[in-house]
Amino acid sequence: MLLTRFRPEFSDGVVDLIPIRLFPPEKEMGFGHVYDYIIAPCGQRREAGRISLRMGESPCVYYFGHIGYHVDPPWRGKHFAARACALLAPLIASAGKPSVVITADPDNFASRRTCERLGCVLESIVQVPAAIRDRWEISAVKCRYIWRVNSRLELED
Repeated sequence: MLLTRFRPEFSDGVVDLIPIRLFPPEKEMGFGHVYDYIIAPCGQRREAGRISLRMGESPCVYYFGHIGYHVDPPWRGKHFAARACALLAPLIASAGKPSVVITADPDNFASRRTCERLGCVLESIVQVPAAIRDRWEISAVKCRYIWRVNSRLELED
């Protein structure tokens, strides 16, 4: 997607995070205030993926995580998801959260590696209750990673 309005809110010189609001947050999910961003290569007007930061606490956040992201196939392997998460660290810290949860499917090795690059700790692998799975179409099992936002990042190979 070519971006017509381009003003990054965060950048590390490799990726830019451009704020968006697609729809109001689902109150029933208890996500609280949600920050949604397009992940774009720095200075380019192309969408490489998306990232969301959910500031609430709820049973849904327990399984979905505080951070959700995806990177489109042409941009994978460049650590864009880890860089995008790292760019959100000051926002997380300013909200008074020393840590957040990122979840991944057990077979999503790229997402699990992103968590490792961030310095996350695997807290547990949990079964998602049927009521949450059926209502919001989430996988049956999630790996719950805890990211202490002041941890050391491993962004280079």
